[in-house]
Amino acid sequence: MFLSQRCGGMKTTMIQQRIASAAAGKTTRGRKLLAGVAAGMTNPSRSRSSLAVATRSNTATLSSVSHRLSIGNRSFVSFSDKDASNNGSSSELKDQLIENISTEGEWAHCSRKFMAPLQVPVRGSDILNNPLYNKGTAFKSGERDRLRFRGLLPPRRTNMKVQKDRILHAIRSEDSDIRKNTILEDLHDRNETLYHRILVDHMEEMAPLIYTPTVGQACKEFGMRFRRPRGMYFSEDDRGHMAAMVYNWPHKDVHVICVTDGSRILGLGDLGANGMGIPIGKLSLYCAAGGIAPHRVLPVVIDAGTDNEELLKDDFYLGVQKKRLKGAEYYQLVDEFMQAVRHRWPNVLVQFEDFSSDKAQVLLNHYRHDHLCFNDDIQGTGATTLAGALGALRARGDHVHDLGKQRIVIAGAGSAGIGVAQVLMQAMIEQGRTPQEARDCFYVVDASGLLGVGDHDKLSREQRDFMRKEDGGMPLDQVVKKYKPTMLMGMTGVGGLFKEGIIRDMAANCDRPIIFPLSNPTIKAECTAEQAFEWTNGKCIFASGSPFAPVSMNGKTFYPTQCNNMYIFPGLGLGATLSGAKRVSDKMLYVAAEALAKFVSDEELEQGKVFPPLSQIRDVSRSVAVAVIEQAMKEGQATKLEGDKIHDLEAFVQKKMYDPVYVPLVEKREITI
Repeated sequence: MFLSQRCGGMKTTMIQQRIASAAAGKTTRGRKLLAGVAAGMTNPSRSRSSLAVATRSNTATLSSVSHRLSIGNRSFVSFSDKDASNNGSSSELKDQLIENISTEGEWAHCSRKFMAPLQVPVRGSDILNNPLYNKGTAFKSGERDRLRFRGLLPPRRTNMKVQKDRILHAIRSEDSDIRKNTILEDLHDRNETLYHRILVDHMEEMAPLIYTPTVGQACKEFGMRFRRPRGMYFSEDDRGHMAAMVYNWPHKDVHVICVTDGSRILGLGDLGANGMGIPIGKLSLYCAAGGIAPHRVLPVVIDAGTDNEELLKDDFYLGVQKKRLKGAEYYQLVDEFMQAVRHRWPNVLVQFEDFSSDKAQVLLNHYRHDHLCFNDDIQGTGATTLAGALGALRARGDHVHDLGKQRIVIAGAGSAGIGVAQVLMQAMIEQGRTPQEARDCFYVVDASGLLGVGDHDKLSREQRDFMRKEDGGMPLDQVVKKYKPTMLMGMTGVGGLFKEGIIRDMAANCDRPIIFPLSNPTIKAECTAEQAFEWTNGKCIFASGSPFAPVSMNGKTFYPTQCNNMYIFPGLGLGATLSGAKRVSDKMLYVAAEALAKFVSDEELEQGKVFPPLSQIRDVSRSVAVAVIEQAMKEGQATKLEGDKIHDLEAFVQKKMYDPVYVPLVEKREITI
């Protein structure tokens, strides 16, 4: 009915304009319309059908364009501006088309310029109950009528600004970070657009609430806080069914999956299915920081059981209450999952998250060469730490190629510690060092002391790369005394491990020691920012896994920065998926780290900061994505892109990034005329 009214009311001048364009040979569609109208003049019975066909064609095209715009950069488009541009001349109406945004009424602080609509397959209360479509009280009067839920919302029509202010007021009125997390996740379950808008606009304030350090407590309370399902769960009971199970997920175009088995959640250990809070938090950052649309991400838990005795006895635990699967049973469960998701979404990026050290490297080695995947704890942490190390060298006045001249002590020989050592070693080789020269820079210490050749049979293949011929088993404090490191990094999960004597020895042996206690959450950090600055008399360059407040000492303020993987993985995922890469290469991680390191200004380095502020995270992610895409092109992996047709890669990436704003909704219906 709607389309037939529009067609019936089409002005004669519009048809004449299209005929004129066709006669001039300007448009294919115009020539088709000319043929149809001409046929209608000869045979009037064909006139209406010709117009109907042309209208349906135009509608289909608009639908396709609206879909693309609604999930990418939600830009405002003016037909008048577009036409003027196409004509190659400035319009006399240009000044008249500048919009004055109203400050009153239902359109307060909202633009009325054309915005491509999003077609939705539901209507009425189904829209209000779907967080991807719901705008809450911001639905305009026309939408309330058109989508059939007038009367289902309070009568006052607000806007995103008012909604944002209300949520921020609620968050800032709370003293408890876990309560603030609950407010945000409740919003996440109601209105994803508003949720991600708040994250984008207030990233520095919100990131610690939705991810580390607060997410650790949220995971511990996951069973008691559970409200509605988000993501998917795969367990031993699902063996043989996963190929069909993945089709239960309602979205066809998943770009990124973040999956955990809950075996090593942050520094908290085995939390089983309660670890779902980690993929949910990570993917929120993919959307807000990396610009990947919410319907294109999928959080997953592979529930292989738990060895946590408290959870096995907890009446309210929601996961499988059996001991963890071991050996072949475990790896077959993971393999069926990997095959199933790759079958439904062949180009999906799988991020392994918080797998125990004995599984993480094994899984990465098996899948990294024929699946688009990476392990954030190994590779993401490594790339982020590399960027911090390069920034620290700049802050110290050294050249970034002096990385191979450093003496680096790494406390922690698990997947994160070894992953960092591997990425730093590869960077040294990239800068011209031989593999042996690079290896000689590292002193890796675990609970039993310095890794040595005497431990050969107890170590993994990756750990053996960092065995020392001498002093195997030497404790951390003695390693620092004897080898006088210039960098000290902690990935142990042991809070307070870096004692005062260790830090003071670092300062005695190096003018500006680089100290990175990277364990999460905050209580697991090897030392605090205040301790590091106090024990080095303000000489150290400091970055940590969890955020710390600025430290004032002797009339000077020191600004610790957070070495957080969110500086890398959103941009890495965006670049890999946009380019159509088939695997994540080591060089992609290196160029991602370089792009991040270059983003830190000289002024920030003078303040001791080695990472940019989180308020710039979307710009950082764009730069990282551009670097990853360029590397994919060099490696011949950019299967979705033709490099010679993209003249401005940065603008291309920016256009593809999801921007959380409200767009008009229209019901998707089959219409015949």
